[in-house]
Amino acid sequence: MALDLETREQLIDTVRRFVSERLRPLEAKVSEEDAMPPELVSEMKELGLFGLSIPAEYGGLDLSMEDECLVAVELGRTSPAFRSTFGTNVGIGSQGLVMFGTEEQKAKYLPGIASGDIITSFALTEPEAGSDSAAVQTRAVLDGDHYVLNGTKRYITNANKADLFTVMTRTDASRPGAGGVSAFLVERNLPGLSIGKPEKKMGQQGAHICDVIFDNVRVPAENRLGREGEGFKVAMQVLDRGRLHISAVCVGVAERLLTDCVAYANERKQFGQPIAAFQLIQGMIADCKTETLVAKAMVMETARKRDAGESVTMEAAAAKYFASEMVGRVADRAVQIFGGAGYVADHGIERFYRDVRIFRIYEGTSQIQQVVIARETLKRGG
Repeated sequence: MALDLETREQLIDTVRRFVSERLRPLEAKVSEEDAMPPELVSEMKELGLFGLSIPAEYGGLDLSMEDECLVAVELGRTSPAFRSTFGTNVGIGSQGLVMFGTEEQKAKYLPGIASGDIITSFALTEPEAGSDSAAVQTRAVLDGDHYVLNGTKRYITNANKADLFTVMTRTDASRPGAGGVSAFLVERNLPGLSIGKPEKKMGQQGAHICDVIFDNVRVPAENRLGREGEGFKVAMQVLDRGRLHISAVCVGVAERLLTDCVAYANERKQFGQPIAAFQLIQGMIADCKTETLVAKAMVMETARKRDAGESVTMEAAAAKYFASEMVGRVADRAVQIFGGAGYVADHGIERFYRDVRIFRIYEGTSQIQQVVIARETLKRGG
């Protein structure tokens, strides 16, 4: 649902102040401790951040894709780990349920997801299935009125906090590829479900990824999401929206880095003048600004198309591909502009340099985006 202009501006202003007053001062602390302060999570719940994309009838803010992207840009102006706290509730952990769930499933879970009382996660990746997402080997076998799940999922965001997983499994062993994959809503407390230890990561400390292990986990048949064999369809439609959200976050991070670079370049003096006066520094700033503007234009245009009901599979992939690669280049230039100060931890530039690297991998690698873009372009004839 699109917000009226006044309500949108109020929401953006609220999020912007929350980012600058509450989140940015805690960036270093969260990174050093690799933990999110509980009081901060409570504030996120009070602001409605867990329910940005959840329909209003279930207690969410029901934002349009355009409004969600505008909020995501603001959230990108601080450590990505903060957004990850509620990101799965807004995107991949909830949208399968929103798009494909029955009324009973929605009524049971969506109010808790919107309030943040239920944390969600999306379990697709496996030790042998990543970019080849149709190659999942986790099995779901029908036994009476339950499915029995066995297998392991890997690198699952928020798994150690999640109460509800959207799990991609193979329900038809005779059908290789996407046709044999089905989706299930799996509650954390079911016997046989266990969570591995959080992985040590390059960046985004404070946001965790873990293995999820299914050992004869009995899931009620009523918790299947969509029909048997529709799991891949669920995953791909969820990822279209998720890719736009991540693209908007990349734009926000790039804007934050550019602001920091401009401030530093005006303060730092060499050869008797601010380094901002030197044309090679100006060239890097110009490149950062231009690429950020291009990415933002791509994201917002695609968001508006999606809100209008158009298919945006190719455009969402293109936005995610460009924006995630773009923010990597901006982060690299930021380290260069800051010089030695950018390589040490004091200014946080090296932390962002590490944080943004994952954007080119999750929600589909850059190479997968290229495949999607090429396939859809060839299908459309140009």
